[in-house]
Amino acid sequence: MASGDGIKIPSRLPLLLTHEGVLLPGSTVRLSVDSPRNMHLVGERLLRGTSLKSTIIGVIPNTRDPEHDTDDLPGLHKIGTAGIAVQVVGSNWPKPHFTLLITGLCRFSVSSLLKERPFVLAEVEQLDKLEQYTTPATQGVTAADGELGELSEKFYQTAVQLLGMLDMSLPVVAKSRRLLDSLPRETLPDVVASMIRTSNKEKLQVLDAVSLEERFKTALSMLTRQIDGLNLLRKTRKKSPDNEKGVLSVRKGGVFPGRQFNLDEEDEEDGDDAAALQRKVHGANMPEAALRVCLKELKRLKKMPQSMPEYALTRNYLDLMVELPWSKNTKDCLDIRSARTLLDNDHYAMDKLKRRVLEYLAVRQLKASLKGPILCFVGPPGVGKTSVGRSIARTLGREFHRIALGGVCDQSDIRGHRRTYVGSMPGRIINGLKTAGVNNPVFLLDEVDKLGKSLQGDPAAALLEVLDPEQNHSFTDHYLNVAFDLSQVLFIATANTTLLQVPGYTQEEKVEIAQRHLIPNQLEQHGLTPQQLHIPQDTTQGIISRYTREAGVRSLERKIGAICRAVAVKVAEGRRVTETEASMPEKPSERGEEAEQNKAAPPEMPIVIDHIALKDILGPALFEMEVSERFTLPGVALGLAWTPLGGEIMFVEASRMEGEGQLTLTGQLGDVMKESAHLAISWLRANAKTYQLTNMVGGPDPLDGTDIHLHFPAGAVTKDGPSAGVTIVTCLASLFSGRLVRSDIAMTGEITLRGLVLPVGGIKDKVLAAYRAGVKRIILPKRNDKDLEELPANIRAKLDFVTATNLDEVLNAAFDGGFPRTTGEQPRCTCGK
Repeated sequence: MASGDGIKIPSRLPLLLTHEGVLLPGSTVRLSVDSPRNMHLVGERLLRGTSLKSTIIGVIPNTRDPEHDTDDLPGLHKIGTAGIAVQVVGSNWPKPHFTLLITGLCRFSVSSLLKERPFVLAEVEQLDKLEQYTTPATQGVTAADGELGELSEKFYQTAVQLLGMLDMSLPVVAKSRRLLDSLPRETLPDVVASMIRTSNKEKLQVLDAVSLEERFKTALSMLTRQIDGLNLLRKTRKKSPDNEKGVLSVRKGGVFPGRQFNLDEEDEEDGDDAAALQRKVHGANMPEAALRVCLKELKRLKKMPQSMPEYALTRNYLDLMVELPWSKNTKDCLDIRSARTLLDNDHYAMDKLKRRVLEYLAVRQLKASLKGPILCFVGPPGVGKTSVGRSIARTLGREFHRIALGGVCDQSDIRGHRRTYVGSMPGRIINGLKTAGVNNPVFLLDEVDKLGKSLQGDPAAALLEVLDPEQNHSFTDHYLNVAFDLSQVLFIATANTTLLQVPGYTQEEKVEIAQRHLIPNQLEQHGLTPQQLHIPQDTTQGIISRYTREAGVRSLERKIGAICRAVAVKVAEGRRVTETEASMPEKPSERGEEAEQNKAAPPEMPIVIDHIALKDILGPALFEMEVSERFTLPGVALGLAWTPLGGEIMFVEASRMEGEGQLTLTGQLGDVMKESAHLAISWLRANAKTYQLTNMVGGPDPLDGTDIHLHFPAGAVTKDGPSAGVTIVTCLASLFSGRLVRSDIAMTGEITLRGLVLPVGGIKDKVLAAYRAGVKRIILPKRNDKDLEELPANIRAKLDFVTATNLDEVLNAAFDGGFPRTTGEQPRCTCGK
């Protein structure tokens, strides 16, 4: 930057266009940056730069009206100020922006534009000398310099006179007086013009005054006007320091080359804006406690200069308070008949869930002051938990807002941040109310079972104040720090594990859902009509059974989307061929045989998707009903398991070899499942004589000289739970007896040492999984009889259920012809009785 002619700024400068006042050399201002060009300049120049040169930018006043500003580059002002960025602070509230602290260095003129995007870069010519800020005051312009010296002396004396009319006991006045004596005279017009209260238009005149003499004259008239105003004030009112200190405002944190000083700043307040905000506060109909807090903050805001960082925080807080729906609500639609119709139109099946919603509406009809209930829908992904929440909001005529809680591990996401923190903001609950615009919306708390926990607190515990009806009438967000009534909000939580269950769909239900909802939706999304594409019910059944294996319908919808995309290509190609033929004139038959062969005929409408077309589009079947093929050797049984994704079938395989009586378990088993395996071995050894079970050489103890390996396929998946007990017993009984288990049977149930079969959970999901796999017979614990009522009648009619109270009944049902035991022998328990 240094040269033989003195200190120079770079000849190429990035330009910052600003509406927020005029930066003069020698002054320091805070500028807010949010336009795309200016954001790119900060990100690519100031934040990535590593040298002093990269912190120097040009500041050009944007004279275009900010209300009608566009993305087009405006006509640039001819004079700008080169400045050094002393500080850069970023924030995302209320929108992404940077706040820059910039100290003006010198004037420059724009010679030519080098580029306009992503930020403006220009060739500039320096107009001022930078040395004037490092020159002692005694070596600058003096009275001996002729007319210019006299003008500078007059300006200095006038500035001293203005300060003398103010209260020198005020620190800001005393610092300003010392500043006048320390700076070279040629810098005084810029510095003083930036300190006194003047309009941006007048400051622009000082900036445009390239001649030092013209600059002194322009700034001198401003000083004279300030003195006249004070004289008039003295004549009309008694002298008051509070009135007079308002004449002067100086910049805070000014940093000059070779010098540093800090002064307080008082910017002019916008009275109309404060009055409008006060009217909004009184018109928000907030509770008395909240109103008192808002009025207190508003009083502080009026006394605060706008350049203070706390001004923006306080203003954002007040804006949020007036935007919250303290008393705004929607009137509930409590017509049960229309609500039932709407729920039936939106969702097929889900009778238990719909009944719960209708019960809520009925109670609301009888008791208007009912507190907002809390519903929790639990089920695998894709079964419609979120969409049911949206339908409930439509049924009630309420606003709907979804809050995704998966992975949230900071309690501040729920309760908000205290305003003492930089970048503080309200929590998701208060933000959701602001977005909904009413105080009785339907809030869907999605994936509550996936809340995390960290050093920042436990968000699940923070939800207690939100959901507990005894507490949420006075929910206090840390950011608001005043109570907000959440008792009228209808909270619906969704999870994949445990409460009001949303079980998986049967195949028939999936077909109906596909025909009523999925296929029409996918046709609309892909620009097709039923006259162009037809997917018969048997094809839909083929997609469900051979290409998807899930409790919900999410994968089914994706497969239907793939079919629509393939058909869209055919339709588009056929349309193009038709349009081409219509635009071409008739040609003689000499066109040639090859041209006729290359011509693609448009497809016949509608395009019907059969099983052959299904294979061409989706490829070979992903799932085959191979259950019977796995039962070719003894030692294989089929169990049923429950997972968060729905029910699953689970094979259990066993083999034996010569050894020392050891049991090996593989397949990523949990402790409970390992204990079930040991229980099964113990019971079978105790009853080996009863059921004629032998080891490899025919001995009466199945483990004598024999090692057993028990494996649960899909070894990469962790497995645990007690419901595999009966399956393990059946598998080992098959191995020890050499008999095959029936290939069309599956089972579930917990076992005891006495040989009893105990009930387990997830019966509906397990039965549906068996039904999807083609199983015809299912063994269940006797005490799970009541769970069969949840199954659709058509599924119950197609399956043969065997309910067992002990393992003897299980074995008799699992093998063709039963599982004979020695005459007169009864199964024994291994509990010492």
